[in-house]
Amino acid sequence: MLIGTSLFRIVRKIFKFELENLPLRSPFNRSFFLMIHPHTYIHPNAKLATNVKVDPYSVIHQDVEIGDGTWIGSNVTIMEGARIGKNCRIFPGAVIAAVPQDLKFQGEYSQVIIGEGTTIREFVTINRGTMSRDKTVIGKNCLIMAYCHIAHDCIVGDNCVLSNNIQVAGHVTIGEGVIIGGMSAIHQFTNIGQQCFISGGSLVSKDVPPYIKAARNPLCYAGVNSVGLKRRGISLEKINHILDIYRVIYNKSLNTTQALEFLEEEFDATDERDEIVTFIRESNRGIIKRFTKNGGDEDNIQ
Repeated sequence: MLIGTSLFRIVRKIFKFELENLPLRSPFNRSFFLMIHPHTYIHPNAKLATNVKVDPYSVIHQDVEIGDGTWIGSNVTIMEGARIGKNCRIFPGAVIAAVPQDLKFQGEYSQVIIGEGTTIREFVTINRGTMSRDKTVIGKNCLIMAYCHIAHDCIVGDNCVLSNNIQVAGHVTIGEGVIIGGMSAIHQFTNIGQQCFISGGSLVSKDVPPYIKAARNPLCYAGVNSVGLKRRGISLEKINHILDIYRVIYNKSLNTTQALEFLEEEFDATDERDEIVTFIRESNRGIIKRFTKNGGDEDNIQ
């Protein structure tokens, strides 16, 4: 008993000396070390910046990089190839950078990149990329709510909100500032333009052009996302300009080719016009259709 107690004291003194003499800027400095719960596993080759906090029973594999100030909750698994930015929050049960659920995957090197300030809620799964894009990317300041799945080779822009239980198939691109309602499913290779709002429970199988609302079943154009654009500081002049563009696309009884030609010939060149025209022209899946009710149309936004 006496020998065991003495040995414990010696080990404690050695440990205390080593801890106090770690370099201040080392990734394993004192403040870092004290925020790693002893019931976690962190591979020696993982790179965690200062002030990262890891709660119990989480597992961090090799070839992982985590930025300063990020919190990793309990029972989180972060696998090879994860690159997580500063000040992120990853809630219990999430699995980041698991291999793709793709039969074509042959073990090639790929990554998951998560931008700074992003929150990943409970039981979210985000898969690595394949040789198609080599990475899956989540932008800055996103909120990915509980039980979402983001498959291989997806790109999610900055400031997006994906509500609970959204299932995003492979190779999907989601633009900046998009909000998607819960329980929605997004078909592989679909593109969603920036600043869109998609209602909950949607089945997204066609491309969704920028700046619009999409709703109903089957999913269709439901107007310009004027509320979202106002919140992001877009002027009323630009919002009404976007609305005029979509009146041509959806209300003039023109096919898509005719509508795009009309816009290029009759509308002055603006960033919004060019972005919408380019998005539609480059769409491989086609864009969602117009919903009509009593032949109505939207008024200008006031």
